[in-house]
Amino acid sequence: MPSVALLTDLYELTMAYGYWRSGKSDDEAVFHLFFRENPFDGGYTVAAGLETAIGYLDALRFADDDLDYLRSLQLFDDDFLAVLRDFRFTCDVDAIPEGTVVFPNEPLVRVRGPIVQAQLVESALLNVVNFQSLIATKASRVTEAARGDVVLDFGLRRAQGMDGALSASRAAYIGGCHATSNVLAGARYGIPVRGTHAHSWVMSFPTEREAFETWSRVMPKNSVLLVDTYDTLDGVRHAIETGKTLQGIRLDSGDLLALSIAARRMLDEAGLEKVTIAASNELDEHIIADLKQKGARIDVWGVGTRLITAYDQPALGGVYKLTAIKPRGGAWEHKIKLSEQALKISNPGILQVRRFDAYDLIWDELQWSGGLQPAGSGDDLLVPIYRAGKRVYDPPPLAEVRRRREEQLARFDAGIKRFDHPDLYPVELEPRLADLKARLVASARGVAA
Repeated sequence: MPSVALLTDLYELTMAYGYWRSGKSDDEAVFHLFFRENPFDGGYTVAAGLETAIGYLDALRFADDDLDYLRSLQLFDDDFLAVLRDFRFTCDVDAIPEGTVVFPNEPLVRVRGPIVQAQLVESALLNVVNFQSLIATKASRVTEAARGDVVLDFGLRRAQGMDGALSASRAAYIGGCHATSNVLAGARYGIPVRGTHAHSWVMSFPTEREAFETWSRVMPKNSVLLVDTYDTLDGVRHAIETGKTLQGIRLDSGDLLALSIAARRMLDEAGLEKVTIAASNELDEHIIADLKQKGARIDVWGVGTRLITAYDQPALGGVYKLTAIKPRGGAWEHKIKLSEQALKISNPGILQVRRFDAYDLIWDELQWSGGLQPAGSGDDLLVPIYRAGKRVYDPPPLAEVRRRREEQLARFDAGIKRFDHPDLYPVELEPRLADLKARLVASARGVAA
């Protein structure tokens, strides 16, 4: 695998150099990756991207070409570049498994180790987890709107580059899509692939009827016909004329409600009750929900641009914050980031999330020493991924991650899944942590606690 060590923002490297030059390399630090608001004005988020992040951390090395480039910047001395040449990741990492339903301010990833190492991985972890969690959440909303119908990821051609297309197709499958048009994603991740023909196939023949008949002959096991090249209902009639090999039709323009109802009637009258109707054309969860509510006769939904680009919110906005530090030879110190916006004040400590039946609790492991833990029989969500740089976690198959999302969502009240004005799921700070945070805020602002 080519080196991706330079997949980072320059300030991560300049800070790492600063820590090294100022004698702080051996300081132990804890960083947490989290987001502050659910995307799409929704009530939940689906965690995704962990397996990709693990691949990055497993391969994290600075190659000679990387070091040559850094030397050319004339920012770093040769002794520091020698440190990077010998770089090996030795941090502890804990994370919430992919497919888990999560909420604002809950740490998705926790990195603990030498501050230089923990700092260097910030940008790449944010890149991976932010994007895939965003797309997985969008896909989850779309599949919830479809209410059990098949949803296909048709987004490859509209995705943000080749890497974005692969990551998005992976995340869309985690979020509930049943298959993808992206063949490389299918091969790489084991996602089912779907697709038949485009309008160009029909246009390449003298008549639509001939195009359909030829397709049914050459692709008898994949006979789904795109019927709207010229006139949609004429296209449905021509599809019906192909006979018993017909498996489905696809509508890609026009009034999908009226056309799907008319097409269903025509197919049923021809004795083709089992032929499915697929639809595409700038679909998202809101349009799908509206069409279903109005009685559209659509069985399969091909969702492209608005899924793969997270059209109505292009970024999750996750952040990576220092929450505790242990100087060499010293004791742990809680750290907090202040802001005039209460939403942006970070939570200090070595944090864990415990899930109970009706709420989540964020607690600080530093405040519960000697094996003591907050009361209650909930489940802690962060699990060990690396210990001293050695991986102790094997990512589950993607199909299992997908099932986890389904099982997780089934546990929650329907209110958090509403598209409009969803309920807010309670995420509370454990009382000791809440009190510590208040005292740290007051102290940092020079106010007596």
